[in-house]
Order: sequence, then C-alpha cells, then structure tokens
Amino acid sequence: MGNPVFADMTSRRNDAWFIARARMVLPDRVAIGGAEIDGKRIKRLWLGEECPEGAIDFGGDFLLPGLIELHTDNLEKHLLPRAGAAWPALPAMLAHDAQLVAAGITTVLDAMSLGDLEEDGGRTETLRRALKALDETRDHDLLRCEHYLHLRCELSWPGLLDLAEPLVARKDLRLLSLMDHTPGQRQYHDVRQYRTYYGRSGITWSDEEFTAVLEERRVQQGRHRDLQLSGVMTLARRHGVLVASHDDTDVEHVDEAVAIGARISEFPTTLAAARAARQHGLTIVAGASNLVRGGSHAGNVAAMTLARDGCLDILSSDYMPTSLLPGAFILHQQAGWTLPAAMATVTRTPASALGFHDRGYLAEGLRADLLRVRLHRDEPVVRSAWVAGTQRL
Repeated sequence: MGNPVFADMTSRRNDAWFIARARMVLPDRVAIGGAEIDGKRIKRLWLGEECPEGAIDFGGDFLLPGLIELHTDNLEKHLLPRAGAAWPALPAMLAHDAQLVAAGITTVLDAMSLGDLEEDGGRTETLRRALKALDETRDHDLLRCEHYLHLRCELSWPGLLDLAEPLVARKDLRLLSLMDHTPGQRQYHDVRQYRTYYGRSGITWSDEEFTAVLEERRVQQGRHRDLQLSGVMTLARRHGVLVASHDDTDVEHVDEAVAIGARISEFPTTLAAARAARQHGLTIVAGASNLVRGGSHAGNVAAMTLARDGCLDILSSDYMPTSLLPGAFILHQQAGWTLPAAMATVTRTPASALGFHDRGYLAEGLRADLLRVRLHRDEPVVRSAWVAGTQRL
C-alpha cells in the first residue's frame, strides 16, 4: 500500500523514471551519467550526457547511494531534549526521522541504551517509549528512512540481562554493542569527564559524594560486568546478532573483544587500540562528528589520525546526524582518500558489515536509495533523497 504522507512527493511511484547528467559516485570512480529507476530498484546505469525526456536533470550534482548509519543517539535527544523534560514519543520519533533523511541517511540503526549507571539519567524509560514509538510509526508507514535497532548494553548495570533477553529476539535488531561506562577507564579514563557528563543531565555531587560514587561504581563493575558480558554473548550467539566492542582504550580491551567474538570496534579512544583492532581484523568505526569538529570533544584520538593511519573503516554520526556526509567529504578533501573510498565509509562498508546486501552503492539491481548532493563552498548539501525508489526529501 502506498504511503499517503508522501504521496504528493512523487507522481511516478511505480513507474520507471530517470536521473540524468549526474556526477555518479560509483564504487571505483566518479563519472557523469544517469540512472533508470523502476519501482524500488536501479534498473539501469549509463555513462555520458544522455538525458531522456522527463528525466530529473542533476546538472552536475552528485548522485550518491543513501547513507547508512549504524550508531546514532539522536532519538534519545528528541525524547529527552532537556533534563527532566520528556517529550511525547510519537512526534519525537517523527522529528528524529525527518532530521535523518535531511542529512542523507536512508538506513539507520537507532542506538538505544540498555541501562544507565546513574538511574536518574532516565534511559530505561526512554528506551521503553522509543521502542513503542518506533513500532507504531513503522506499522503505520509514517517513517521516511528505514529504521533498525542497535542495543547498547551497559555491562555494569545490574538490570541488564533481564532487560536484554526479550529485546534480543526482536526482528529489527541488527547490532549489540558492549558498553562499560564505569568511571576510571575507557571513555571516562579521566573521571572528571564522568562528572561533567552527568552534570549536564542535572545530577550534581559534592566532592565527598563523587568520591563515594566512584567507589560504588567500581564495586558494581566487579560484581556484575563479567557475568553479564557472558550472558549478553550467550544471547547474541543464540539469536545470531552482530556484536561490537565500544570505546576500546587498551590493547587488552581489543584482545577481550576478539576472544568473545566481537566483529566491530566502535570509537576506539586511542591509536594503540585502533591499531590492535586493525591487526585482529575488526571493522573500525570512528566518529564523523570528531572529523567535522577537528578532534574529539572528550580528548580521545582524532578520527583524522585514525584515517591517516589506515585504522578507519566506517564513519558514524554518533550524536550529530548532520556530520555523516560532511565527514565523508572531509576524508576526501583533507585526508587524501578518493571520493569512492571516502563515501564507502558511510555506505558500502556499513552495509556489508550489517548484512545489507541490497544497498550501499550504485549498481543495477540494487535498491534505489539515492541522494542528490550539491557542493556549496566544499560543504555537501542534500537536495533530494529517495528511499527504495520513493522520494522522501
């Protein structure tokens, strides 16, 4: 059944239509050409200036495959825009979805946290509301992008396994990541970062209280982490779900990830950890926001350093969807990557890693997840977006 929300955006939903005079970013080159779209698929690609009657004339704008995002926290921001200010879930989901497609993202894994070391953070209730909104908007065909789920498992949170077990069976789950935000290691190697982060959520501690919190969290980690790591991996193997480690800082973190069967290293915080991940054949994810800002906001290794060292496979927008496409162009413009190689970090490589074999690059027979992108002063601007052949922007 057609989607009435977007019915006015294309009058040729089920008919063949054409794109012409586009700068197509193909897997191995950039070339002027065009595409014929039939239904949900790319029927034909051609090189040259051919411009069939009625074609959308790109006039030299880029034709790109739709972007694939495997880790975005953006939905949580819409559900809880300020500390203590929960937003209604349905409009939050729709606003999140619209922001993604405007950024060129056509396939997304919404990354939701299972647990929070500081319960006042509200993430468990946020998760419940998010899943309800995701199911409702999908069931009623209200979404522009194609949404899947990424569960972020907080290994030191006591309630993790009880919360995780029913969710790992969801058909839309594509990725589990293994988190441990215990202060004093990984992302919070500097415990002041932990205090600052939760301060933004409205949690304040005196110096004496914070010292007690640090000790309590370390005891909690010793009591729960290893047991729950084993439990999560049992669930992942039972349901055939891909697993990622997160915030690897030391070589030992990477060694553990390899030993338990993780395939992805998300956001390694040091070059040493990234090099170890590369040596072991893990797929390495770095932050597009890190690239756009020119470095990590938390003092971790710069994504540009990883790119120049050959330790970057996939970009993720993490907390800022609008960083994904500019991040790829920065790899091309500043790190010396070819444009096809740079674009692969946000299209073909995440598609392959996540098992999406019908999308991620321009080729005949693949899904017509497409973007029209124009450069303005070296900044890529998304002009139009199609998801499975239907215009969404």
